[in-house]
Amino acid sequence: MAALGVLGAVLVGCGQAEPRAAAERPPASPSAPAEPAHATRQPAVMAPGPGGLTPVFERGPQHAAKVVALSFDADMTADEGARAAAGERFDNPELIALLRRLKVPATIFMTGRWAEEYPDQARSLGTDPLFEIGNHSYSHYAFTAPCYGLPTVAKDAMREEVRRAFGAIRGTGARNVVPYFRFPGGCYDDETLRALGPEKVTAVQWDVVSGDAFATDADAVAEQVLDGVRSGSLVVMHCTRSAAPVTAEAVRRVVPELRKRGYRFVKVSELMAG
Repeated sequence: MAALGVLGAVLVGCGQAEPRAAAERPPASPSAPAEPAHATRQPAVMAPGPGGLTPVFERGPQHAAKVVALSFDADMTADEGARAAAGERFDNPELIALLRRLKVPATIFMTGRWAEEYPDQARSLGTDPLFEIGNHSYSHYAFTAPCYGLPTVAKDAMREEVRRAFGAIRGTGARNVVPYFRFPGGCYDDETLRALGPEKVTAVQWDVVSGDAFATDADAVAEQVLDGVRSGSLVVMHCTRSAAPVTAEAVRRVVPELRKRGYRFVKVSELMAG
């Protein structure tokens, strides 16, 4: 199965260890449905495919009700510790603060290596009911090749990649952890789906690519999202200052415009629940 594109190279990071912002979002358009309180609930999951294949979720059903899920990848790789130690910032405090201020629920797909590098930020995200955290592997190495030049995980190490990532994320104290897995680079095939079947995760892809990776034009990113979103859409974005520097600015335009169009933002678990 061909890779479902993610953008070019390894991306890293998101999160901010700070209290929930108190500011309210601007009033929604009268046509925009109110967004519900973010109560704790059991996340929706999909049934396994034929032969126990890991199920794949790409978008929600199209209804009269307009809903959309924003997802953000925090994909620091196993070999990028030296860059972090040298001072490169792989988080995006402005973006996380903006999502909190605008009260936009989101799903963060986090690598275990990122959680180890930023445990306070992982815990902050994973204890905030506005967010849920999915698994993006431990190392952010590819599960099938070719995949944008990423190193490749051996078949017999794939399940351990998933387990180790969940362990690292939960080890920070994060509680809002969902049984969802996003393949690094979006690259997978039937063999990888079969290999991960015993882990009982749902693989989460997307139907709208934001184009924010390495972008310098926030308006172009915003337009790509706005042009692609339909009811039930799942958007892939990134929350990394160094590799996706205009994402916050794009989100600042996307959120009020989609609300004006009558959309309500939900987490992936809510989108999957239908």
